[in-house]
Amino acid sequence: MKALVIIDMQMEMQHRIGAGRDCVNADAPERIAALAAAFRGKGLPVVHIRHVDADPRSPLAVDAEGCRPMPCAEAQGGEPVFVKRTSSAFASTDLAAWLHENRISELVVTGAVAGFCVNSTVRNGADLGFDMTVVRDAVIGFDLPGPGLSARGIFDVTMAHLEADFARLIDTPGIIAMIG
Repeated sequence: MKALVIIDMQMEMQHRIGAGRDCVNADAPERIAALAAAFRGKGLPVVHIRHVDADPRSPLAVDAEGCRPMPCAEAQGGEPVFVKRTSSAFASTDLAAWLHENRISELVVTGAVAGFCVNSTVRNGADLGFDMTVVRDAVIGFDLPGPGLSARGIFDVTMAHLEADFARLIDTPGIIAMIG
């Protein structure tokens, strides 16, 4: 069975976009909302991953405004929410066990951030034997201003690496058509 996995779509991502940070797919929240509605409409699971930082000064600290889920990533009707403290959603949660218990072997991944948590979760999931698909136009990417790397450059290299050996890449209309 397939499940939609929404990674780290928390208000900090919206704050970065709103502040004008160099970004790829600033409209990903709308696509993620459409994907979640399509999965829910077909009775397929929607899984939420949230990052919580132990540092109380972090924008992703448990009580910080940036830690709250974006509207597109609000869990509905008992959908599972896994809270992680690592880059990969598998490394610090019971996600893999939950997926196995629920006979889910195909993961459709969306969310933030391409070069970090999406990348490490997809690679880890592939290593664990899950069939991974990344919805390219529903993944947010940001720049790395310190080293002067653009959001587009990081995003394109990340997607190329994932597609080369870890996942299938597709855009939102293709996934929606695939699940019928």
